[in-house]
Amino acid sequence: MTAKQVVVLDYGSGNVHSAVKALVAAGAEVTLTRDPKLVAEADGLFVPGVGAFDAVMQQLRDVRGDEMIDRRLAGGRPVLGVCVGQQVMFARGIERGVDVEGLGQWPETVHQLKADVLPHMGWNTVDAPEDSTLFHGIEHERFYFVHSYAATEWSIEGRGAATRPRVTWAEHGERFVAAVENGPLCTTQFHPEKSGEAGIQLLRNWIATL
Repeated sequence: MTAKQVVVLDYGSGNVHSAVKALVAAGAEVTLTRDPKLVAEADGLFVPGVGAFDAVMQQLRDVRGDEMIDRRLAGGRPVLGVCVGQQVMFARGIERGVDVEGLGQWPETVHQLKADVLPHMGWNTVDAPEDSTLFHGIEHERFYFVHSYAATEWSIEGRGAATRPRVTWAEHGERFVAAVENGPLCTTQFHPEKSGEAGIQLLRNWIATL
């Protein structure tokens, strides 16, 4: 079987090399690039994200990454966003009083978690739906989080089992969206590339859908 071709979007966000290594370990053939043609043609696009919501959005726009992501999703082409790469898929992010427009794939707003200790840093369990593809076989594992902001609401409901988004939750101070499976767009708030064998298996599960 030919390895699936995955592009890690190189738009200036940190942590890309560990993402590349994890995807390779999961069985993909990986390219780190911002070339629009390679992004469009890849079997899967991995969108990393480290840092502030507004900085990541600016970096994406600087390389027209927002357009590349939108074109892929419009064509039903798989995208996996991680950490701030999940957050920017929402409509807005409010961070330190700054309200920034996101990519708008989902209508919710990302905001600071109501928790006694921030950032939420370390291993945590998740509450995945029974029909999750991403978490198949790893539903009870722990995953590595590093964040202070998240979406805490979800409003989109599909019209049937085939279109219904599958939302995974976690808790730190309050319940927040830990992962989403919504057609061609999948995201995780945690870092699969830092989550040991469970994270590699999640990436394998995603790659198997490409």
